[in-house]
Amino acid sequence: MKIALVSPYDFASPGGVVAHIANLGRELEERGHTVKIMAPLTRGSAVGVDNLIAVGKPFPVPTNGSIARISLSVWRERTVKSVLREEGFDIVHLHEPLAPVLPLTVLHHSNAVNVGTFHAYSERAYRYRLSHRFLHRLFNKLDGRIAVSPPAMRYVSKFFPGDYRIIPNGLDVDSFAQETRPFDAFSDGKLNILFVGRLEKRKGLKYLLAAFSRLKWSYPFLRLIVVGSGNPGKECYQIMAERNLQDVVFVGSVSEEHKRRYFRTAHIFCTPATGRESFGIVLAEAMASGKPIVASNIAGYASVMTDGQEGLLVPPKNDEALAEALERLILDPDLRSQMGEDGRITAQSYRWEKVAAQVEACYREATGAVLAAKVA
Repeated sequence: MKIALVSPYDFASPGGVVAHIANLGRELEERGHTVKIMAPLTRGSAVGVDNLIAVGKPFPVPTNGSIARISLSVWRERTVKSVLREEGFDIVHLHEPLAPVLPLTVLHHSNAVNVGTFHAYSERAYRYRLSHRFLHRLFNKLDGRIAVSPPAMRYVSKFFPGDYRIIPNGLDVDSFAQETRPFDAFSDGKLNILFVGRLEKRKGLKYLLAAFSRLKWSYPFLRLIVVGSGNPGKECYQIMAERNLQDVVFVGSVSEEHKRRYFRTAHIFCTPATGRESFGIVLAEAMASGKPIVASNIAGYASVMTDGQEGLLVPPKNDEALAEALERLILDPDLRSQMGEDGRITAQSYRWEKVAAQVEACYREATGAVLAAKVA
């Protein structure tokens, strides 16, 4: 099959959906398909993807507690029509198919079999509340619908009910599972708690810092390693200053190779996000690395891990509960080891070859339904 993977987001900016599309494209090509990626791209960027068709210039737009870089240009309609006509795709697979502007434009003009994957989740359905009446016609052009998790499906179904396949995000499990050398600077006998994520308010770093401050006096051998781009923010700096927190290390944005090494260096992984997570790929990365997890009990995370199995789930925005869960793992190395091993088992379900096989099955089912409708 000839497949188009369509992203609303700047392909030069790291993010979960962009990574998903890039990895899915590689896996589909390995399975014998021809794949092209259509996405906005910051001018002059090099992303190392040979099959990218850049459409539109991205702009930063606040959304769902983060900043999304999307194209807002409606003048690219001619380009989209030309690409669709010249490429002759069998499948057009749109990620966030109702997001402006590129996916909507592609879906409007596509005569191929159209499949949409819905990634987003929020406790509030504000994204679709004002627009759903205008988007139903385009939504009905989707011949196959995928949601990356049950929370993502519930979110979109509030305004766009229908049949959805649940197909999770994929992961290169082996790259996280392999024996990688930990960082020597952090292999000094201290117990390392790891945070990985963009330093946005919704990722909940301030709650982890508050929990860490509760523990540090009793357990001076603790260290907190913070991996991720962005600025911690005034509240985080205030907590560290007022409580004179020691052994908090901010390393900034890192390469994928170094991220795997930080997971190898860690003893406990902690992600205290406050909400708006549809899946939580970092949990799968931690599990594949064999690390026990302490995470917020939010919908997206609870769909990936089980409390008491791969780690511990605690109420969001509760630094006391977070500290208690971390302390339980600090004091019980056998429990850390068991949860890490259980996580390795769970991570196998997120292998890209399994995810891509499910996506392929969705393509075949959608194609069959379209052909049957034409015959009828």
